[in-house]
Amino acid sequence: MFKKLIAILVLCLAVYLSFDALLPNKISNLDTPLSQFSTDRALVHLAEISKAPHYTGNKENARVRHYIISELEKLGLITETQEGFTNSQWNNFTKPVNILARIKGESNSKALMLLTHYDSNPHSSIGASDAGSGVVTILEGLRAYLAEGNTPKNDIIVCITDAEELGLNGAELFVNKHPWAKDVGLVLNFEARGSGGPSYMLIETNGGNANLMKEFVAANPEYPVANSLAYSIYKMLPNDTDLTVFRRDGNIEGFNFAFIDDHFDYHTANDNYQRLDRNTLEHQGTYLMPLLKHFSQANLTNLKSTEDYIYFNVPFFKTVTYPFSWIIPMLVIAFVAFIALLIYGFKQRQLKGKEIGKGFIAFLLSLLISGLVGFFGWKLILTIYPEYNEILHGFTYNGHTYIWFFVLLTLAISFYVYGKVYKTNNVSSLLVAPLFFWLLICALTAFGLKGASYFIIPVYFGLIALFVLIRQQKPSLIVLAFLCIPVLFIMSPLIKMFPVGLGLKILFVTAILLVLIFGLCLPVLGFLKHKKRWSYGFFTLAIISFFVAHFNSQFTEDSPKPNSLVYALDADKNTAVWATYDNTLDTYTTNFLGETPDKAKAFGNNTFGSKYGTGFSYSKSAPIKNISQPKIEISNDTIIGNLRSYNICIIPQRHVQRIELFSDTTNVFKNFKVNGVKIENKSEEDSAVFNNRKSNRLFCYYVTNDEPLELEISVPKNQETNIELYEASNDLLENELFSIPKRSKDMIPKPFVLNDAIIIKKTISLE
Repeated sequence: MFKKLIAILVLCLAVYLSFDALLPNKISNLDTPLSQFSTDRALVHLAEISKAPHYTGNKENARVRHYIISELEKLGLITETQEGFTNSQWNNFTKPVNILARIKGESNSKALMLLTHYDSNPHSSIGASDAGSGVVTILEGLRAYLAEGNTPKNDIIVCITDAEELGLNGAELFVNKHPWAKDVGLVLNFEARGSGGPSYMLIETNGGNANLMKEFVAANPEYPVANSLAYSIYKMLPNDTDLTVFRRDGNIEGFNFAFIDDHFDYHTANDNYQRLDRNTLEHQGTYLMPLLKHFSQANLTNLKSTEDYIYFNVPFFKTVTYPFSWIIPMLVIAFVAFIALLIYGFKQRQLKGKEIGKGFIAFLLSLLISGLVGFFGWKLILTIYPEYNEILHGFTYNGHTYIWFFVLLTLAISFYVYGKVYKTNNVSSLLVAPLFFWLLICALTAFGLKGASYFIIPVYFGLIALFVLIRQQKPSLIVLAFLCIPVLFIMSPLIKMFPVGLGLKILFVTAILLVLIFGLCLPVLGFLKHKKRWSYGFFTLAIISFFVAHFNSQFTEDSPKPNSLVYALDADKNTAVWATYDNTLDTYTTNFLGETPDKAKAFGNNTFGSKYGTGFSYSKSAPIKNISQPKIEISNDTIIGNLRSYNICIIPQRHVQRIELFSDTTNVFKNFKVNGVKIENKSEEDSAVFNNRKSNRLFCYYVTNDEPLELEISVPKNQETNIELYEASNDLLENELFSIPKRSKDMIPKPFVLNDAIIIKKTISLE
């Protein structure tokens, strides 16, 4: 009994250490030596940067820019700004203002770039984490680096971009139009998609990561959190950052450092100074300082590679790497060892076909039931709590409790199922099925998702455990517990990482992953008696966690409900509506939409650009307000050959932040310029711009300095072209023409959508 208790404690300690190694647990204060990074000193900057929303073009954006410039100049750096119109790959136009500085190195080698952005997301996000945390990490890191008296071999370029949130426009401007771009050999980019948790290292490269990983390991950051599975998944997802532009347009390598936990704060008014996790900011500092020292001296001309590395982090060993070329040999060795152990086990009469068959049934049932409960269980929860759908991020305020709920429920299911097949002498037979499926997964990843091929490491220890079970009648549970440590060290953090990073809809993946881990821990868990009691115990804890989640399901001041409201005036029809993106109306929105609103139809097929493509859900007729309409001037109407060309100038008559243009997908545009920026054809085969559009949307222009929108277009001369213009200002709550009450403290503006806006729709007819 005592040995079983020790073995269980070893497993629990391994799980604890797997998470404890991800983040520093001590915050560097104001008394930290000046030559070292101090989180508390960085927070002084953050308090200034995150006073209010500072999105591209507003006054706070300019204030934050001037503050950053002054702080860089206090460090003795000569700064400059770069400004110009740019178009993003999502056809978002604006005029960003980048902040640049350069520390001269001793040689004429490639430069190291420190990169982040200073704009917040429109219109209500405070931007403390995203990416105020990146700005203050760089400011404090540079201060400490210079205070230590370091002289870099490589130039160090500081680039703090604008309009990242609109479409990476600042990065587009720098990479494609600034002469320094050709000097950059490596980029360290600091980002955020939440307000806490460990910062994940993600590589951006057009080639292999081998040389990058060698240098990263050589730099020896204290708390590396990185794995090649996340690297492989990241490359498949459309989660672009400024660094993506450097890779795509400049073929420049780089590292992203981004934290993703507390995802519910992302792009909201809660992304503020108070909610940024101090340990997370400390973690960013632990990345920057060693990497800055290392790469400011390293050869940055030798980072390209055609070879990829597997890599993952584990406690005590930090980052483990090996080449992709090892994947197949390691897989073959594991399969050969597995087959050999089967033969050996049958010869020793420790493996029995009937018991192995029971093991397969138990493992498959655990996988199937847990996966289905995770998948449909979350759908059921969304049915019970439809208000969760208002959180577009897909991660609720009580999301961590739901992770606990499904983890405990999965453990309850696994213990119950294995309790039906357990015998005192069949643990070795029961282990065969998990090993088989782990090997199958490793075979699939070896060809389809190579970054996950480090899953083979726990399998090797599982094979050793199977050998011990076959070899010894009464094996040491403590020894077997230590053989379970690798799977717990490597895989436990993924249980949390997947739903945090990809949303709670991925909880079924967490459940399946936990069953796989449970399977490799059978050398210990299989010997536990009274599995039904364990099952009932975990089920009881699961029920408790569900009720904890329930009691925390209400929206409060600390976990406010996102909601939305806009006023839209159709200048063509002289009608107006209130509209919302919300599916569950509340006391704020029913003030305007009533208890029985209409299904939104005022905007037809036109959906304003947003991260999740969210459209309006409900609308209600509204009174007509005397809002100044944009002035539209059409000039240079000429016909040359089969083309008719126009110059169109759209001049807002009020302070607006956004102009979005739509035109039917059947309309053809041969040439198109926006404020002098030519829109390029997507490919050489395209004979027109905006070709093969999936929607009517042409582009969005984010207004800066009240500059008009100037268009130069060419269309077929006989085409009747209509362009629908939507002009939006973010002043619905402040406009004197309206009496909009403030949201209660348990509400915030919904992020990712055009919100709290006054919209005017007007059609431009070209005949």
